[in-house]
Amino acid sequence: MARSSSGESVLERVVRILEAFTPSDRALTVGEVSRRAGLPPATGSRMVADLVAHGLLARDADRRVRVGTRLWELASRASPTLSLRELAMPVLEELHGHVGHHVQLGVLDGEQVLFVERLSADQAVINYTRIAARLPLHASSSGLVLLAHAPGDLQERVLAGPLARFTPFTITDPDDLRRRLADIRRDGFVVCGGFLHPEATGIAVPVRDEHRQVAAAVSVIVPNDERARDRVAPLAAAARHIEQRLAAH
Repeated sequence: MARSSSGESVLERVVRILEAFTPSDRALTVGEVSRRAGLPPATGSRMVADLVAHGLLARDADRRVRVGTRLWELASRASPTLSLRELAMPVLEELHGHVGHHVQLGVLDGEQVLFVERLSADQAVINYTRIAARLPLHASSSGLVLLAHAPGDLQERVLAGPLARFTPFTITDPDDLRRRLADIRRDGFVVCGGFLHPEATGIAVPVRDEHRQVAAAVSVIVPNDERARDRVAPLAAAARHIEQRLAAH
C-alpha cells in the first residue's frame, strides 16, 4: 500500500478523515476535516476530493462535506450488527411504546459501547447517545452489562483506568467497578441512576446469541426517580424476546 513521506499509508489517512465526522458534527469544511485528520490543507483537500469522487464523502450546497451514502451502503453489506438490529427492531418498538422514553441497542466495540439503534420520543428524559454514538463502558448501563461479560483481559484494561467521571454518581473506583460487574453477572441487569446525567437513569440487560454468549445489551433511559426500577421486568422480557428471534433466525 502506498505510503507518504511520513511513513503513513493512504488508508491510515483515509480512516482519520472519516473519523473527523461525529454524530454532532456531520458536515465539516474541508479545512476542518484536514485539521481534525492532522493533514496539511493541500493534502486534505486532495484526499477529500478523491473520496467525494468515489461517493465515500458528499458535498453540500455550501461546499461542506459529509459522509456519503456509498460508505453507508458498503458498510451495511458487511455489518455483523445488521441482522441483530433488524431482528431486534420490532421488540425495541414494542418496548419503546411501553416505557415512553429512550430504548437503545448497544454492542461491544473495543473498549466502548457502540449504539446501533436508538428509539426516542418528544419530551423524553435527557440522553447523550445517538445511533452510531459511543460511550465508555464503565459509565453507561449498556457498557457495564457488556463489560461484565467481556473477556477478562478487556475487563482488566478498563479497570486499570482512567475511569472518567461524568457526574458524582459515575463509578470511578476500580474496586467499586469490579463489585458492580459481579453484581451484574449475578442479577442479570444493572440500574445506573445519574451516571451520565443526574436526571436520567440507565437500565440495561444482556442479549445472548444462540450460543448463549452476550451479543448485545438492550437498555432504557428513563427519569431518575423511584419508578425507574419498574422498567427492569419489561426490559428483561424484551431481551428474552430478542433472543428467541435470534435463535429462530
